[in-house]
Amino acid sequence: FAWLRVPGLDAPQGGWAARAGAGCLRKGQALLACGSPFGDLCPELFLNTLSRGVVSNLAGEENALVLTDARCLPGTEGGAAFVPSPDGPRVVAVIAAPFCWKGAEWVGLALLCSLAAILRSSAGVLGEAGIAVPPVPAGVAAAPASSGPDPLGWTALVECGGIWGSGVLLAPRMLLTCRHVVEAGAPLHVTPAAGPGRDAAALRGRVVFATEESSPFDVAVVELEESVPGFVPPCLADTFLPGKQRGDTGRWGRGCLAPVHPPPASPIPGEEVSVLGFGALGRACGPSVTAGVLSAVVAVAGRPVMLQTTCAVHGGSSGGPLVSSRSGCLMGKPVGGWGGSHGCPPAGPSDVGIAPSPPGIVASNTRDATAGATYPHLNFCIPITVLQPLVGRYRRTGDPAAFAGLNRVGDGVRATWQLQQRPGPPSKL
Repeated sequence: FAWLRVPGLDAPQGGWAARAGAGCLRKGQALLACGSPFGDLCPELFLNTLSRGVVSNLAGEENALVLTDARCLPGTEGGAAFVPSPDGPRVVAVIAAPFCWKGAEWVGLALLCSLAAILRSSAGVLGEAGIAVPPVPAGVAAAPASSGPDPLGWTALVECGGIWGSGVLLAPRMLLTCRHVVEAGAPLHVTPAAGPGRDAAALRGRVVFATEESSPFDVAVVELEESVPGFVPPCLADTFLPGKQRGDTGRWGRGCLAPVHPPPASPIPGEEVSVLGFGALGRACGPSVTAGVLSAVVAVAGRPVMLQTTCAVHGGSSGGPLVSSRSGCLMGKPVGGWGGSHGCPPAGPSDVGIAPSPPGIVASNTRDATAGATYPHLNFCIPITVLQPLVGRYRRTGDPAAFAGLNRVGDGVRATWQLQQRPGPPSKL
């Protein structure tokens, strides 16, 4: 970083910009980034453009480093990141490095450095220049946190041999993930995200069910040897179709694994959602959060079979939860990269998948097989409404055969997940 003094901008009554300490930040909190893409190229067009995102991850003393999914392009380095507050936005960090491409995969994340950390490390230099720096407020009022359970507590790191991904806890000893994360057959370790009263400790698990390779649904059910301490189960989204009422889900089932009063409204296309998973940094800093919208609900015979979102989903997030940012419902899970590797080595990034009532499980992002490029902001999730009745049956009976229906699906569902045109009615000619 560099400090520049511009005498022509000094004002007798001038003061410091409103600031906030990064120690007040939490994962999933909204951020606004301001910078000038491409530096001095056509500043009349690009000067001080804005981008909105969330706090994806945090590291260091008093959150000295911040990862965000706000779109920051080359040239925005040195720009400011703001947090909203009742009395207006406050500068909380400085853009240090946009992460655009990693190989052939678009990353779409940016590294920020806490303004408070920069000021602390520069105190001596600024003092010699006769600049008195007022203290940065330790905290600032922001959007209130949800009063419900923390969706990060449903997220777990799943490691199987040299492959790792994400998973979503539905019960103290039950986890859903993707088949491709656990198909190596090696010893399975599950590390739930740290939470109030519990550390991020690895637990042994065993696969009690995994879909067949021919199934369009990439799902595995893992039973843990020990219960996760203090686990609060999620409420599950009930439907995704406008005009449907809660409970109107046809043969896919109804209701929540845990009651919610009042029940949240059903997620609909266009609403804000978040993905939680270990795709950005692996086990280094716990699960990361990326935000977007529910861009499409794909239905077959009137029943949702696929969700699409604009959240950034990277390798290693497969199996993690997709959550409604409004209601907190679990909506689904992401499943993996189309045409890409289905697992990640422990040193690299992982696969994907925030609302206290989750809508689905992350399945995959998108890869252009011709160009070889991966696009994390177009991704596919398995709706939780597909899995919910099967999970309920398994918890009642303990019989893994409750999930066998995932291997017996119609041609329309298969065509959807294979990105093919659905078969039409047969001709009578």
